[in-house]
Amino acid sequence: MNRQDAKGAKKNWGDGPGREVDRLAYAVIGGLIEVHRFLGPGLLESVYEEALCVELGLRRISFARQVALSVEYKQHRVGEARLDVLVGEKLILELKAVDSLAPVHVAQLLSYLKIARLRLGLLVNFNVPELRTGIRRLINT
Repeated sequence: MNRQDAKGAKKNWGDGPGREVDRLAYAVIGGLIEVHRFLGPGLLESVYEEALCVELGLRRISFARQVALSVEYKQHRVGEARLDVLVGEKLILELKAVDSLAPVHVAQLLSYLKIARLRLGLLVNFNVPELRTGIRRLINT
């Protein structure tokens, strides 16, 4: 690879969500870890959501919680989905406090990404001893 190719490769993020969204996700993960470190596992999902929103506010990361998404089928509105947290209008956080993540949790977040036309989401299970094992990064391709 020559020098020109290397320059182009740095700019080409391929199928990933992009540098800006990756940076945002990195900052959010720091907040998620702080919440988990302070509260630990075993609480209700709503408690973690509230604490995370406090933490995101302290870190000056813009977010909206319980964001309604219109669900359409063949150009007809058929319902509504609700995002736990939407960060910077670019990153969906789906929060759980369950024994283990199930395939339906992954499918749920992928559906939200598709409906919202966003690339990156974090599926987070707070009911784990170490949060790094409870975070799944999902990309809408």
